[in-house]
Amino acid sequence: MRISSLFNKSALSYHFFLFTILSSILNHANCETIPNHFLSQTKTLNILSTHKSNGLFGNGVNLQPSYYNNGNVTFGWPYMKQYDKIKTVRIEIEPDRVSQGKEWIRQAQSNGYHVIATYHKCAVLGSNDPNELLQAANWWKENYATLSSSGSFTINLMNEWGNHDITVNEYSIAYNNAIKIIRQVYPGLLLIDIPGWGQETSIATAAIIGKNNVRISDKYIVLSAHIYPKGWNQIKGRFLERSDIDELNSTGKPCIIGEFGGLVESGPVDVADLVTYAKSLGWSAIGWAWNGDGGELNMVSPSWPKDPNPSSFSQSPYWNRIYDLL
Repeated sequence: MRISSLFNKSALSYHFFLFTILSSILNHANCETIPNHFLSQTKTLNILSTHKSNGLFGNGVNLQPSYYNNGNVTFGWPYMKQYDKIKTVRIEIEPDRVSQGKEWIRQAQSNGYHVIATYHKCAVLGSNDPNELLQAANWWKENYATLSSSGSFTINLMNEWGNHDITVNEYSIAYNNAIKIIRQVYPGLLLIDIPGWGQETSIATAAIIGKNNVRISDKYIVLSAHIYPKGWNQIKGRFLERSDIDELNSTGKPCIIGEFGGLVESGPVDVADLVTYAKSLGWSAIGWAWNGDGGELNMVSPSWPKDPNPSSFSQSPYWNRIYDLL
């Protein structure tokens, strides 16, 4: 977003086999131990092996703290904990905010939330440059140990890489190359945003199913779509609708709504209907945003652009637009 897991004997054997293989991979990559979060993802890996999504992460909210007071912001965790629909926080981390990102993850973990951590480089959102995706992958390789020392989290490789014009092969090749880098340090579930700012479902579907195209080869990925009032499917030449959710779901990969939100009057897409429909298919939904949007899309007041360290928070007029859908 721009600124403005009781197994039967056979199942247990499968997971032990998978654990052994991943241990070998990580040792080859000079990692001494399996990251703690891997052991907590057994249930999720089992869901993946059956090619179903099942509310993998729990619903939740996005946080974008990088741009305010050098990332030293007050999240309002006690206030958030009053609202039990929020199970997950997706934290956008600019590449120069590693030390702050470590602290954000620590805080979220200590307050009991599942964390999705996202590499977010504002200047290149929607870029088709594969070097930008490689930079994101190398950033994770270099900083994963530091960030994960604060607690476990799920990696969202890069926020909104790839625009409406990217081809299936370009998208697949770039992600295959980037994922190889991340797998040197991280064996867990890996979120990848679908292209077109999270809205080109046909490109992502073709990248998974293959047919006459290059396929994304990694087995443990989760596809993330972003839904906003002006969400546009360029290949279809129309705004997003339920059939786009069905198309992405047909890949057999777990899917989530990594971002949803927007003011009702700002576009023709029925965001509430699409999020509700995706949830009926077992998708998790992460609303934009608890705080950190540069405009009006903040669930709490004051927003960080106005006051990064308030003494208390209250619901903003935008609150029900997100929370009611969680």
